Amino acid sequence: MNDLMLAFGMPGTWELCVIALVALLLFGSRLPKIARGLGQSVVELRKGFREVENDVEDIKKEITDG
Repeated sequence: MNDLMLAFGMPGTWELCVIALVALLLFGSRLPKIARGLGQSVVELRKGFREVENDVEDIKKEITDG
């Protein structure tokens, strides 16, 4: 049983390098587009958080000013 756990453990450095190389070969031409989309998603998420924080602050001011 313990040997089975060792066989399916976390991949090592060489395994990760092979996986990265295969991913690069398969998705190499699309990676910049994917990264750009991911970056835009992060920017939109942060913008949404800021808007929610501003709304919460406005509600707090309305409650305290009464």
